[in-house]
Amino acid sequence: MDTSHLIQTVSVYAIPVIFAITLHEAAHGYAAKYFGDRTAYMLGRVTLNPLPHIHWLGTLVLPLLLYFSTSGALLFGFAKPVPVDFGNLRNPKRDMVWVALAGPAANLLQAIIWALLFVVYTDFGVSEKFFLAMCKAGVLSNVVMFAFNLFPLPPLDGGRIVVGLLPWKMAYQFSRIEPYGFYIVMALAITGVVNHLWLDPVMGATFGLIEIMLKSLS
Repeated sequence: MDTSHLIQTVSVYAIPVIFAITLHEAAHGYAAKYFGDRTAYMLGRVTLNPLPHIHWLGTLVLPLLLYFSTSGALLFGFAKPVPVDFGNLRNPKRDMVWVALAGPAANLLQAIIWALLFVVYTDFGVSEKFFLAMCKAGVLSNVVMFAFNLFPLPPLDGGRIVVGLLPWKMAYQFSRIEPYGFYIVMALAITGVVNHLWLDPVMGATFGLIEIMLKSLS
């Protein structure tokens, strides 16, 4: 692995990824507070300060290890999950869906903003490669987070959305996967199943949606 290439990649992705993680987790906490649960708010997790959201293993060590071991082919990480007491929500089963959706929605919004910045920079003739590369990194990292977190398996946001939408009995049975969900998702990601069956089509559709929105504004 070329060390200079690694440093360049980290410098380009650092700010977009920190924003992507921070706003994703803060959005969960804000939505939970809005629907009646103040747990995350009282623990200081409804904040734009990235430090409370960073998990030393999942946010720092794991992505670097995967980047080195796969020569940049696989990059995965996670932040500290925002604590939500779903029993405190005014309508736990329904509001769970909105709390879960808040995180991916924050990433989709950021992807659109980074894409708009790229268009504005290029329209005004800005040729600074670093900023243009950062805009592209912002779009890519947020679209990846948006698509990956919507994978329909708990404890990911998509799994919680499924639990909230299923009838009570089926929701209970499905939610029992959660203690093993992370390991299942990791195994599916490493074997490429998540990429081929979920990430590739969802990301492709998301990029298409962003492109349509940008064309409508031009």
